[in-house]
Amino acid sequence: MARKGGTDKMKGKAKEMVGKVTGDREKQAEGRLDQARGEAKNIRGKAEEHARETARSTKRDRT
Repeated sequence: MARKGGTDKMKGKAKEMVGKVTGDREKQAEGRLDQARGEAKNIRGKAEEHARETARSTKRDRT
């Protein structure tokens, strides 16, 4: 399953770079925020995937 959040991380990196080039600190901060949001989505996706696998395993062990 593809991880969620990769798009946010890429978008955030691009914003951060644009902010650095133009000297726009607000854009840099937005970029870092987008990257953090993307990482949070990745972590959430991993946790959900782990929970599903654990539920499948538990269900399989009961039968």
